[in-house]
Amino acid sequence: MKKLVLLSVSVVLALSSVIAQVVPVSPLAEGVKLLNYEKNKSALAFFKEALDKNPTNTENIFWYGEAVLAEQGSGMPSDTTIKKAKAIFQQALQVAGNDPWLLVGMSHVQLLEGADVNAVKQNLEVALTSTLLTKGKFKGKPNQDIVNAIGYIHAEIPSNIGDHRYAIDKLKETISAYESVVNPNLFINLGINYLKSGGENGGEAVTAFQEAISRDPKNAFPYYRTGRVYQTQSNKESFDEYYSKAIAADPTFPPVYFALYSYYADLNTQSATETAKVNLDLFLKYADKDPSLDIFNADYLFRAGQYDASLEKAKALEASIGIAALPRLGVLLAYNYDRKGDSVQAKTYIENFMSKSTADKIVTSDYELAVRIISRFSGNQVALAALLEKAIAADTARVNKLKYYKLGY
Repeated sequence: MKKLVLLSVSVVLALSSVIAQVVPVSPLAEGVKLLNYEKNKSALAFFKEALDKNPTNTENIFWYGEAVLAEQGSGMPSDTTIKKAKAIFQQALQVAGNDPWLLVGMSHVQLLEGADVNAVKQNLEVALTSTLLTKGKFKGKPNQDIVNAIGYIHAEIPSNIGDHRYAIDKLKETISAYESVVNPNLFINLGINYLKSGGENGGEAVTAFQEAISRDPKNAFPYYRTGRVYQTQSNKESFDEYYSKAIAADPTFPPVYFALYSYYADLNTQSATETAKVNLDLFLKYADKDPSLDIFNADYLFRAGQYDASLEKAKALEASIGIAALPRLGVLLAYNYDRKGDSVQAKTYIENFMSKSTADKIVTSDYELAVRIISRFSGNQVALAALLEKAIAADTARVNKLKYYKLGY
């Protein structure tokens, strides 16, 4: 019996050794984790330090460029940010030629610039072909890390840009090829790309996130992403379960606390507002330290009915940071002025936000607020019609489209 046990342990260790050889832990994994934790400033510092130590490593350059693009948070990066990342990749390409990491990074920039999708995919095919393994069990298969990078850049771009089905196909092909030794991150990016392809793919996304969890149960990110899917479906029991599992995996994971803050803050009851504040405090405790995050304290004060205090804090942020750097501050100011009965100021702020923001940064409640405020002023029928048309075109949810149609009457 003892010999049998020893043999079993030996087999397990041998298998673990094989897996470790096929899917090594990247020295940059901590930086990628910071991006998943939405600690973008910390991620940028991490990859900058890695690049300073090894400036010719193209994987370092790729992730540094990605951290630059992510520094502003979710949504479409600014033109200035895109140009900065483009310069990083262009300079490296001049030295390293068509390196696969750099081709993927430049493809991300090109997609954000609105380049022809098919031309971008041709560049990605070059990157994949150049990484095909030439020997061993996986001969003829592309490097998992490059496929994951392709999945990542598509997971980062808005849903109306690029070809998310292309990313899904490449991820699925690689997952099938590598079977039990798949890098768990491929499943995460597969799930996100399913969601980018349309809300009807929520089931496939959850399945992908579950696969990531089964391979890396200590990673809070796939639990959180699963919870977000259930939250969009208003399935509180399920999103509570997965948010709790994310916190159990890592109590310092900031995004889950922000998701809970947003949920409870929107309920507009005293007990829910108190729960929202608890989660907001935890989010601010574990997130990157950034003065711009004080907008959430101003948002909480508004939701708590403390409009004067919220307005004072929001105006202080406008003076110190500015609306250009913090666009949603304009929405909060519009809400506060609307609640205080100053429709002129509310109209100024919401019109400025709506005119300067891209569709991916405008949410349903923004359109509702804008219509409610602008409709108080005569002679704005044309502007209102254009706003509603923009809302209907941007929103994929049928229930919201119907809501916009009703607002027009």
